[in-house]
Amino acid sequence: MKRIMALSVLVFLIVVSAAYAHPPSDIKITFNPQTKMLKAVIMHNTSNPLNHYIKKVDIGLNGEEIIEQAISREDNFESQTVSYLIPDAKEGDVLSVEAYCSISGKLQKEITVKM
Repeated sequence: MKRIMALSVLVFLIVVSAAYAHPPSDIKITFNPQTKMLKAVIMHNTSNPLNHYIKKVDIGLNGEEIIEQAISREDNFESQTVSYLIPDAKEGDVLSVEAYCSISGKLQKEITVKM
């Protein structure tokens, strides 16, 4: 009986914690062709950026991962901003940003480079 109760409590806690987890809601990507700088603002509302945050960002160029960054906490309660120098990007290339929540979920967005 105690095992069933303990298991029930554990299942309940897992379900409740998953209800508060969510992937990023949006990623706003800009690329400056003169400086070759990519900037991404990853929208991810959280009440506790120390425990529920964007944990990893992957940057892709034409479908190939070129940067992987681990992150230990979110900038603020609403978003995580990252910037990278992408010297090989040229007209028509596709840049992608994939952001992973520390608890559950991910989101990927992409843009096409315009000079």
